[in-house]
This record gives sequence, structure tokens and C-alpha cells, in this order.
Amino acid sequence: MTYEFAKYPDGTLGVFSNIGKNENGEEYVRITFERPTNYGFDTYVIELPSYKVILEDGNYSKEEKETFMQIVKNGSAFFFKYARLGGLEIA
Repeated sequence: MTYEFAKYPDGTLGVFSNIGKNENGEEYVRITFERPTNYGFDTYVIELPSYKVILEDGNYSKEEKETFMQIVKNGSAFFFKYARLGGLEIA
């Protein structure tokens, strides 16, 4: 399951996943930034706690990708907290 945390003026939607566990039992959360295009989506996915980019597809600029990484770094505790709680309620 994913939970929306932001919608940006260019149509990019920011979502984060439930907590998952990799093969060695370590917990992770995936943060996805996705924007619709004429032919599909621009997609950028970062996994916490490693900050590894696990999917990069489309035409996000270098500056946009740097911004996404900064958002994830600044919000890592937020993403883990609300992934454990099953999302957040946005008024």
C-alpha cells in the first residue's frame, strides 16, 4: 500500500510505502515521485534507510532529482513513523 504525502504544481505526486523487509530482515520504506506525461510517467523511487535510487525512468531533471533526495533525507523519520502507523490523514 502507498500513502500520498504531496502533490506538486507540475503534477508530480509523492507517495511512500508501508514498511517492507528485505531478504536479510532489514526494514525499508520506498518513496516514489511520479508525474504523468503524454506517454506514461516520469518516475523516481528512493529506498530508505539506504537512500538508494531503485528506479529512475522518464525525464526528471538533475535538479528535480536532487530536490527529491533532499526531501527524502529531511523526511526520513517522518516516512518511517507514518509507514508504521499506516499512513497519514491530510485535511
